[in-house]
Amino acid sequence: MIRRIALILAVSLAAVGAPPAALAQPARTLDAFVTEANRIPLNATAMLRPSARRLADEANESFRVIGGEIRAARAAGRTPAACPPDKISLNPRQLLTFLNAIPQPRRARMSVTDGFRAWMADRYPCRA
Repeated sequence: MIRRIALILAVSLAAVGAPPAALAQPARTLDAFVTEANRIPLNATAMLRPSARRLADEANESFRVIGGEIRAARAAGRTPAACPPDKISLNPRQLLTFLNAIPQPRRARMSVTDGFRAWMADRYPCRA
């Protein structure tokens, strides 16, 4: 019992004393995302790869964030950065081609969400 309490206390103190950067994973750059995505074949079996699943999860999270930004802008009466339809059709080749066209030095400074936001603005611009 005392060992268990000591272990819980040690873990708690380590977590409290650790700097926030050590607890949070740094965001991946768009360049790292694109580099990894370029290595994965675009075929039916690609999603069986753990790396492809991680990329898809990261892409889905970026789209979720962007969707929230669009909804928030509309709710506030502002024009959002992109105006996609309710359901979008995603062609991975077209998306990857767009992301690869962004110069590498710029991709190295962008987050994955920034890259997807740029694609959405290009693909689904808002009418004035």
